Formats: sequence, C-alpha cells, structure tokens
Amino acid sequence: MTGVRDAVTHTVQKRIANPVMRRLPFQTLLETTGRRSGEPRRTPLGGKRIGDQFWFVSEFGERSQYIRNIKADPRVRVRLRGRWHSGVAHLLPDDDARARLRELPIFNSFGVHTFGTELLTVRVDLTD
Repeated sequence: MTGVRDAVTHTVQKRIANPVMRRLPFQTLLETTGRRSGEPRRTPLGGKRIGDQFWFVSEFGERSQYIRNIKADPRVRVRLRGRWHSGVAHLLPDDDARARLRELPIFNSFGVHTFGTELLTVRVDLTD
C-alpha cells in the first residue's frame, strides 16, 4: 500500500502541485543542480530559516530526486520570501525528523508527516 501511496503522491506533486507552486512569487524553493543534466532543478518545499541555516524534512528521503542531486553536488540555492540565498546542504539521517517537523511550519509539516514514508532532515548552511 505504501508503494501505491508514494506513486500517487509523486504523480500529483510532479504533474499538478509543483508546477503551480513554482510560479508563486513567495513560495519557498530549493534549487539543486541536476546530477545528470547539470541544469537547475527547482522544488517547492516548506521549512524554516533559523539564523544562517534553513531546515526542512524530505518526505521520501534518499529516493527524492532533489536529495539525489544534493548527494551529487551539495551546493544549492533557497528562495525565501522572494529572495535567493546560496548555501550548502547537509543530509542529517541521524536527526529525529519527526521531532524536527514539530519545529517547522505546521502546514508543510502536516503534508510531509502524512504522506512521507522515509523522512530525512536536511540543513542548508546559507552563505549569503
């Protein structure tokens, strides 16, 4: 059942939600470099800036395309409140992702918690 749920969630995100959300001017976006194409890849997500760090939880962990891209090149950009920030992403498999979700904005955390099957905490150290 989890496989079917993941496939449906992935399809809805890829075909409907993400294309719409990428166009919203103040939607938080994560920009990675495609590991095969070398092209920028932008993913809408939720998270929270704390000082010079941006924290979020990936709902599908290392199966997420953007996580695979981070593993190939951890240099990323994050758009927060309409402004782009460069940074370096760190995957934190030892962090308690469920506890982390309780510290992040509730709307996104609810979706990640509800649909996520392999939660993975990510910290981006912002450089500008």
